[in-house]
Amino acid sequence: MLKIGDFSKLSRITIRMLRHYDDIGLLIPRQVDEYSGYRYYDEEQLAEAGQIQSLKYMGFSLSVIREIMNSLENPDELERFLTIRKKELESHLNETAEQLNILDNTMRWLRKDGNVMNYNVTLKTMPERYVASVRQIIPAYNEEGRLWNILCEEMANTKVQEASPRYGRAIFHDEGYKEQDVDVEIQVAVTGKHEDTKHVKFKLDPPVQYASVTYKGGYDQIAKVNEAVASWIHSNGYEFNGKSFCIYHAGPNETINPQEWVTEVCHPVKKK
Repeated sequence: MLKIGDFSKLSRITIRMLRHYDDIGLLIPRQVDEYSGYRYYDEEQLAEAGQIQSLKYMGFSLSVIREIMNSLENPDELERFLTIRKKELESHLNETAEQLNILDNTMRWLRKDGNVMNYNVTLKTMPERYVASVRQIIPAYNEEGRLWNILCEEMANTKVQEASPRYGRAIFHDEGYKEQDVDVEIQVAVTGKHEDTKHVKFKLDPPVQYASVTYKGGYDQIAKVNEAVASWIHSNGYEFNGKSFCIYHAGPNETINPQEWVTEVCHPVKKK
C-alpha cells in the first residue's frame, strides 16, 4: 500500500487533487485509516490514475471522465468518446494542438493492441560522493534549468572540477507532486573540498540504493516510468526509502529535440 504522498509523486497528481478525486468518487483509496483519516492506495491504482490524467489532458471534464472510466471495458464506447472530443479539438486546432496530439496517440494505442510501453527496471547503488548542490523553491518543475544556470555560473568563477562520473541529478523534496512552488535540489559530484558560494553548497552525500528506469524521449513519459518502478518494487519485496530523483544523461543542454533526451528516473528503496 502507498501513502497518499508517495502515490502523489508516482502519479504526478497533487495531494489536494487526489483528495478531490476521492470526494467525487473518481479515484477512491483502497483504505482509509478510521482513526487518522490517512488515505492509502494500491500500486495497481497508478494505471487508473494515469488514465484519468491522460483524459484530463485531452480536455474532458471530471464528470465525463467518470463516465469514461466506467466504460473502459467497452472499446467501442471508449472510441466514441474519443472521436467526439477529437472533432471538438479539430475546430480549435491552434489552441489545442497539444491536447489533439495526446488524443491521437491514445486512439492509435486503442486500435492497436492495448499494450503500453515496457520499461526495464534496474536496482543500483550510487556510491558516497562529494557534491556541489543548489536547492531552491522554483515556480514549477519545468523551470529546473534556472538551478543549473546558477550552479554553472558560480562554479565557473572557481577552480571546482566535476568528478567522473559526475552523477548530475535533480532531487524532488516535496512530500507529493505539486503544480507550483516546488522544492528542487540539483547536484553534481566534484573533486576536492571547497567553500560554499552564495548559492552553491558543498557536502558529502551518502551512498543510496535505488530502483531506476533509463528511457529516451520527453519528460511526458515520467508518470508511466513511475508506474513501472512502483510495480517492480511491489513485486520484488522492496519499499520506497527516500526522495526520488532524476539523472540526466542527455537533456535540453545537449539537444533541443526531446526525442533525443535520455533520462534515468530513480527511487531510493530498501528491502522490506
